[in-house]
Amino acid sequence: MYDLLVVGSGPYGLSIAAHAAAAGLSLRVQGRPMASWRDHMPSGMFLKSEPWASNLSDPEGRWRLDRYCAGQGVDARHGEPIPVGTFASYGLWFARNALPCEVDERPVTRLRARPGGFEAALADGEVLYARTVALAVGVLPFVRFPEALRGMDPEYVTHSSHHAELSRFLDRDVTVVGGGQAALETAALLAEQGTRVRVLARADRLCWNDVPPPLERPWWRAARTPHSGLGAGWRNWFYAERPGLYRRLPTGVRARVAATALGPAGAWWVRERVERAVELRLDQEIVRAREVAGAVHLDTVTRSGVPGVLRTGHVIAATGFTAAADRLDLLDEGTRARLTSGAAEAAGVGPLFESAVPGLFLAGLITAPAFGPAMRFVQGADYTARTLVRGVRHRLRGPAPRPRAPYARLAATVPPPAAPSSGVSEDSTPPAPTSGTGTGG
Repeated sequence: MYDLLVVGSGPYGLSIAAHAAAAGLSLRVQGRPMASWRDHMPSGMFLKSEPWASNLSDPEGRWRLDRYCAGQGVDARHGEPIPVGTFASYGLWFARNALPCEVDERPVTRLRARPGGFEAALADGEVLYARTVALAVGVLPFVRFPEALRGMDPEYVTHSSHHAELSRFLDRDVTVVGGGQAALETAALLAEQGTRVRVLARADRLCWNDVPPPLERPWWRAARTPHSGLGAGWRNWFYAERPGLYRRLPTGVRARVAATALGPAGAWWVRERVERAVELRLDQEIVRAREVAGAVHLDTVTRSGVPGVLRTGHVIAATGFTAAADRLDLLDEGTRARLTSGAAEAAGVGPLFESAVPGLFLAGLITAPAFGPAMRFVQGADYTARTLVRGVRHRLRGPAPRPRAPYARLAATVPPPAAPSSGVSEDSTPPAPTSGTGTGG
């Protein structure tokens, strides 16, 4: 029986595993490394976050993004976005160097609590046992569609996270729904390959992030608007650097922040590409969608009540993610019921990321209601990994960290880092901050 089973091997899962290994815990890590970044983002996308704010976490801070980039002959400079492909390759390099065990790519298909720990079934039928589990499943289980688009044929309606490439839409007519970074960058890539594309958004105007201020500034400018992994300014600094204090805010305040902070916005470097080549249809909400003669008909309405109709070949919903414990389908019914009934907040995590199910720890997007906006981005991985592993050790009532123990090598391996991708242009996913990276996992 393992001390800790980490389910998911994106930035959060790999960071947790690195800290757990350093603490001497017997460890198993399941899931395709960096799957969201490798398999669910088109070539040509860039990280929205600064390179210095996009590090995975290991206890000694040895395996940073800038170190990986230097070894690949790539500059990781402030104010210059990093290709998503480079970041995905960095995650594989981190896994090979920061973890003493190889990641087993077989997914966990069923997890249930049992006396003394947990039982996890893998896709091929093998069963694992662990005293504690860290769920770091990222954002993919939580894709969000507008109500009018739910249940439609994937031939006509997909989510932005469903596409590792966009070439299938060459010379077609596509409508991208949403006003955040994922929508705007997807639309720009489509336009640049020859797709007739438009952006349809409820907002009456798009929001664009400013060019970040230089790292080296007069002290009085830095004091007024400090840098953080979520953008400049004291509010963003608090979200990024003090998740533990954020958790102590009144529930109503946290709910308001969750609804308003770091809302949909495009990166400064994609603005000109969008405004030059993408049709914008703003202040329009979809009220009905239907397939008619091989196309999608969208009935829309403005805030003032003016109706409209749009015919398009395909709809890509770049409408983010909504984390909810009842969407964790890999949990058996009994475990999921205990998770959702244990607290008022989403999945109700405690100060050490432990859920209402003893020994079951949560990481990433699903913990944002408790720990704040940083948990929507790679920025939150360091605090999560350090705190969560402390919680695991507390649950196990283990001794102080001891030297790394030998680990059995698993059958599946992490492939060597690929060459950095070049691209025309992330977070890719949930609402974008001034400078934050999306995806948990």
